[in-house]
Amino acid sequence: MADLTAKYQKLATEYAKLKAQVPVLKKAYLDEQTECSSTREQLKEKEQSMRKFQQEVESLSFRNQQLSKRVMVLQDELETLESQKKKHKHKGGETPSPEKLQHSTSVYGEELQSKIEENAKLHSKLQEVSTSYERQIVDLEERIRTSEQDRSQHEDVVSTLRQTSKTQIERLQQEKAMVEVRLQSQENEIKDYRSRAEMAEQKLNTVSQDLSGRLSSANKIISDKLPFIDTRHRDLNGLNLPTHDRKHQLRARELIGQAANLVGELTQGLSNFFTYSEQRSRIYPSDGVTEPLSPTNTKYCKYLHENLAYLRPVDQSLKQFSEDLRDDSLTILETATDLQDFSKNFSLLVAYCNRLLPYQILSLEEESQVSSCTSTLATKNRELLKSLARLSATFNKLDTYITILATQSKQSDGHPQSSHPRFFVLLSTALEHLHESIKEVSKHYNSKVSLEHQLPTATQKLKTTDECVVSSLVSLVTSTGKMSAFMSGNLDFFTEGAGYRTRGSSIGTEPSCEGPRSHPAVTEFRQKTASYLSSLSSRPRPDSVPHRVAVQNRKTLLSSAESKEGLAKQIAVFQDKVGKLEQEKEHYVLELQLLKIKYDNEQQKVKKMEQELEMLRSSSGVGSAMTSVAGSIEDNIDRISLPTSERRTESTGSVSSGPIETVRVGQLDMRRESGSGDAETREQLIKEHFTQRINDMTLQLQQADSKAVHFHAEVRALHKQLSLAERSKSIAEEELKAASQTMAQLKDELQTTTRSYEGQLSMMSEHLAGMNEKLAQQKDEIDDLRAQQTQSKGVLGKVGKKTKK
Repeated sequence: MADLTAKYQKLATEYAKLKAQVPVLKKAYLDEQTECSSTREQLKEKEQSMRKFQQEVESLSFRNQQLSKRVMVLQDELETLESQKKKHKHKGGETPSPEKLQHSTSVYGEELQSKIEENAKLHSKLQEVSTSYERQIVDLEERIRTSEQDRSQHEDVVSTLRQTSKTQIERLQQEKAMVEVRLQSQENEIKDYRSRAEMAEQKLNTVSQDLSGRLSSANKIISDKLPFIDTRHRDLNGLNLPTHDRKHQLRARELIGQAANLVGELTQGLSNFFTYSEQRSRIYPSDGVTEPLSPTNTKYCKYLHENLAYLRPVDQSLKQFSEDLRDDSLTILETATDLQDFSKNFSLLVAYCNRLLPYQILSLEEESQVSSCTSTLATKNRELLKSLARLSATFNKLDTYITILATQSKQSDGHPQSSHPRFFVLLSTALEHLHESIKEVSKHYNSKVSLEHQLPTATQKLKTTDECVVSSLVSLVTSTGKMSAFMSGNLDFFTEGAGYRTRGSSIGTEPSCEGPRSHPAVTEFRQKTASYLSSLSSRPRPDSVPHRVAVQNRKTLLSSAESKEGLAKQIAVFQDKVGKLEQEKEHYVLELQLLKIKYDNEQQKVKKMEQELEMLRSSSGVGSAMTSVAGSIEDNIDRISLPTSERRTESTGSVSSGPIETVRVGQLDMRRESGSGDAETREQLIKEHFTQRINDMTLQLQQADSKAVHFHAEVRALHKQLSLAERSKSIAEEELKAASQTMAQLKDELQTTTRSYEGQLSMMSEHLAGMNEKLAQQKDEIDDLRAQQTQSKGVLGKVGKKTKK
């Protein structure tokens, strides 16, 4: 067995190594494929750039041809002009307009020089581009050759590895069959070990029960007798850890939950007020549909639209703080670290309100500057501005007190506990001021709205939005009134000391003893623990393993542990089968015991009946009794020979009730002798029947096991095929995506090429049109020059004639 296990372990390790090598080779193969695809894409890009360069070269050659033709024409014209100049120089007369001729020749020379330089630059650029492009093509061809060689090598390695893995898998399957046969032989040994293990478990249960009883008694003794808690001396008792008052904690949790609900109502009212005021600013003083909004109103609406980003965190942070509270902890200002989030969000809300205040002032000033606004309405607007400024001031004051209360959980910003009640008193007064300021705002706004609705320019839409704003202000007044009443009503609880007491005292305050109830070191330790927990919560989380590395590690682990998992599953299946067989064996053993008990009972009945027969023989006229007893004996013997299912249906004490036949005593003795032999044969037949049934059941179980193993192997193979199909599907989808991307790129390139061709054609047509215009101008100039020459010749001829005369 040891050799077999060692061999199996070696084969499993080799198989795991090969299986671990396969994904690495697959990955290398895929990398090579990606490199080949990338090189192909680069080749395509280079071919496209080459085509672009060829197109540019063709366009440049076309332009060069046109320019050369034009230069030839200009040279011919220059030659003709120079010949005409020479002719005129030979003659004695003056040349007509020499400045114009010099100007035209200088212009043509400059244009020729510029075109020649452009041609030289373009030729040099073309040569450079062609040389660089040829070098890149050579490099890419060499890279493609090397990548194809590497790919062929990798394919050879993968094919060899597949063949070796197939052979090893076949070997492992053969060894697996051998191991299954040996497992069947070892199942019997497992049964014996199971019986021994059950005995050991029973003993272990008894020992564990005894030890648990002893441990509970020892723990009780330790908890009752051993701890030294000196509650008599106050100085020593102050060093003990204080126990918190559960009633105080429950009361604090209830009050914080009520405060969270009230803050939620406040934030809801503020959000309604901001949204309805945004709607109103879009309607009045200038409608956004017919009249454009002013820049101040647009910015004001934009800021009002962002109200939920500042109001929602306030509500959520306080609700989270109330939900995180527990009954088994002490909640005071030093331990309430989560209150800092609420204070930060509330300070952001106050800053948002301060940012809204100048835009509110500007919008109200715009409303008062409207032509339809009366003097009384302007005064109401000024009063509303004053009330809004007071409201923002109260919000700032409330923010300062909340930040002071929240910073008590920080070790650096903490204040002494004697000043904590003062903070709560100031907070309650700030809430009262807030209630009064919001009441004042609602009063001024209501009077302003009533005056606005009397104006002829007030629309129904404006009236409805104003009613909504007034209702939101009323809800704010009620919510702030609730908050101020809540704070003033529970001010005694907030200003009292911490809810903890020292051990040995049932009441938190002991009037009989003077001095502090706990040592100052204990309070310092409590503050240190609170600050330590807050620092732990504020620490950043450690960096996790990248997803790619985790997936690779998981693949390697699965590939190495797959064979072990398969064997473990098979062992678990075999163990379940062994358990089922043991249950069936116990069932059959119980049935055998029941049959033996019934058989013994029937034998006892037969003995009793024989004794009654012997008693009846001595008396006279016993024929009918003998026959009845003989019939009952036969019935009992037949009942023993019946199978268990038929014996259960029949009644045990049934006796034939028909007419009793008279039989001789000798016949009864013969039946009794023959009945004993029949019982033995029937018992043997029953044993043979049950053994045959057990053998049939074991054969059926073995067949079912083999079928299950076969089906399991098929299912695993189908699962692997399915995974491979899914992989191929994902690869095909990726290829399709790449093809669609290439199609889009080709379409973009086609559009760019068409645009470039159209641009070049338009440029060439414009250039030709310009050149034609220049030619026409030059022809006109030449015609003018020729006409001037003819005129000058005619004038000279007339002058010569006059001189001759």
